[in-house]
Amino acid sequence: MSSTPQPVRGTQSLLGEEVDRFHAVIAAFDRVRRLFGFRRVEVPIIEHTPVFARTIGETTDVVSKEMYSFEDRSGDSITLRPELTAGICRAYLSEGWQQHAPLKVASWGPAFRYERPQKGRFRQFHQLDAEIIGAGEPQADVEVIAFAAQLLAELGLAGRSTLHLNTLGDPETRAKWRDALHAHFSAHAKALSDESRARLDRNPLRILDSKAHQDWPIADSAPGIDEFLTAEAGQFFEAVTKGLDAAGIAWVREPRLVRGLDYYRHTAFEFVTEELGAQSQLLGGGRYDGLMESLGGPHTPAIGWAAGIERLSMLIDAPPAERPDAVLVPMGEAAETMSLRVLADLRGNGIAADMAFRGNMKKRMARADAAGARFAVIIGDSEIQAGAAQLKDLQSGEQQAVPFAALAEALRR
Repeated sequence: MSSTPQPVRGTQSLLGEEVDRFHAVIAAFDRVRRLFGFRRVEVPIIEHTPVFARTIGETTDVVSKEMYSFEDRSGDSITLRPELTAGICRAYLSEGWQQHAPLKVASWGPAFRYERPQKGRFRQFHQLDAEIIGAGEPQADVEVIAFAAQLLAELGLAGRSTLHLNTLGDPETRAKWRDALHAHFSAHAKALSDESRARLDRNPLRILDSKAHQDWPIADSAPGIDEFLTAEAGQFFEAVTKGLDAAGIAWVREPRLVRGLDYYRHTAFEFVTEELGAQSQLLGGGRYDGLMESLGGPHTPAIGWAAGIERLSMLIDAPPAERPDAVLVPMGEAAETMSLRVLADLRGNGIAADMAFRGNMKKRMARADAAGARFAVIIGDSEIQAGAAQLKDLQSGEQQAVPFAALAEALRR
């Protein structure tokens, strides 16, 4: 006897309240997307591997350890997307979307990373994604952050999360800061964790967000970016913060908030909560003005954010369960045939209807009640002969005869 097949580790199947919360997040995202004028886009789940290797970085853990990559039958290296931004940027270049710049787009869907499953993190997970491509003004930064803030407010998470904000400056700022950080951490190299020592020459900025406790005092004493900000970079950050203030969006400066890859510029941000333990980030993003160039395109300023649907759905209340307006209770073969006609008519008129097709009258009525329906539509031989069903209000218990042709109108009332 064969054993029951098991799911792939790090995947999940949802039913009931869990899937209702999942789709409540997506519904809120779609409402806010429309309010802010972000166009819905869809991009492939698979891309040629270099799309991610170039944009996420050859030396990052995502590319070196976590991507699901394989050779297809033609020998091309294909990767299941570990995030959505790279595919959207590839499409911007290859599909001629430059003609729409500045382009405000939003998408959601599955992504894949081979990492240790933990609370709110899965190997197949789902992301929300919002981007403004082709806009280098600080107002674009305010716009994407405002979108994120309103989404969290719609989900009831505004008072349960905090916006952390930092600037990474322009390329000149970043280069000088990187050199200063390299010098600082080199002077304390012996006290750093093994992981941070490995990052020292390759990416010293990442040591600032190290998870190793032994690195924290050294990171706290590291030089801050404000010492190296050019006048232009300082003015850009000031414009973003003033815009957030004008929009009524509270923020906290977080000087250790960084993005390791060189194409990130200026604004970096994340919304964090204390309700998910160590995995505190709900939503994160930043300005990536150099990413298009890494894909071989022209210089194109852009900013965006991503959020995990699973993690957001863990924090919200379940929406009201979906319930039918009416459940048909047929008794007898002729009644079941008539019920199929009635079902088609009701559903065609926009009324959610189901049928209890098993058991005696008592069991079928119990099914109608368990489904949460407001009404039961009882049909038997006598009802067919009379041309009218018995419409029973399952809350009040009242019952009346309603002609079959008038059922949809009666249920709408």
